[in-house]
Amino acid sequence: MADFQTSTHQAKWIFTPQELIEKYKASNRRAIQTLEKYGTTQMEVDVDGSFSYPEPQNNAKDNSEKHSRPKPLNIEEEQSMRVFYENKLREVCSAFYFPNKIQATALLYFKRFYLQWSVMEHHPKNIMLTCVYASCKIEENHVSAEELGKGISQDHQMILNYEMIVYQALEFDLIVYPPYRPLEGFINDMEDFCQVKNGEFQMLKDLHETAKLEVDKIMLTDAPLLFPPGQLALAALRNSNKVQRVVDYESYLSSILSRQNSGRIISDLTENLDTIDSWVMKYKFPSEKDMKHINRKLKSCWGHGSHDESKKREKKSKHKSKSSHGMQNGP
Repeated sequence: MADFQTSTHQAKWIFTPQELIEKYKASNRRAIQTLEKYGTTQMEVDVDGSFSYPEPQNNAKDNSEKHSRPKPLNIEEEQSMRVFYENKLREVCSAFYFPNKIQATALLYFKRFYLQWSVMEHHPKNIMLTCVYASCKIEENHVSAEELGKGISQDHQMILNYEMIVYQALEFDLIVYPPYRPLEGFINDMEDFCQVKNGEFQMLKDLHETAKLEVDKIMLTDAPLLFPPGQLALAALRNSNKVQRVVDYESYLSSILSRQNSGRIISDLTENLDTIDSWVMKYKFPSEKDMKHINRKLKSCWGHGSHDESKKREKKSKHKSKSSHGMQNGP
């Protein structure tokens, strides 16, 4: 595998916090413009990666009163949708017993996709499943779209339809570098640094296992779009070591920097690790109430708004009245 330092991951997919914010704002703004023009943000996606909008809705223009128009999601609501479906992605991977390498790759694909698109344009459920499928292919864990769809009761054709548009959003940069491999490398390196004896290997093994759980937490934040995988792994190891107390961590970081001859000072590195920790600490999973509200808004943006809901309620009430009428006149 190519070295991270010369990879597209390093060159194109590590951003500053401000760059991330601008990307999220741009995709949100474009979706809002689409909603104003077409009366919906829903796209039709084809297998070849092409997509199309429906015809502009004249009645959306005629209906000029603000309260009658669908309300777009804001940046924070889009983030809540992404967070929710990143957790769903992990559930899917767990259900299929996929290794963490596949899960981490799929998460990175999902995060990158929504740097280019808004959740109002492409539903996260469809993108999440397609990212899992694409991750299985690139990591050579052969699972067909049909198997994946059947396993979670979803139409596999939807996965195939979205596959190309996902690759396009990723700019075909399919080789990614999750933090799990550098984490393993640091654990092996610690054997020499700590001069571990035979009876002490279990301590490092325990450190590795708890650090993997820390990486799992980091992968659900925006930190993988802001920091290289080595630093994500070091942040996870540091938090794990605070509990396990296997190594003098500051000395270990100093030894890494001295061997790299990078000219960096330890305070710069620890500042980055602190920032990664802060991303984990401020991570927030949306409440059920929040998700219901956001889903209602998203359905409205897709043209499945309150009118459709009222029709459903009307149908139900008609069905109930018929049933009760039948019972009254029954045998």
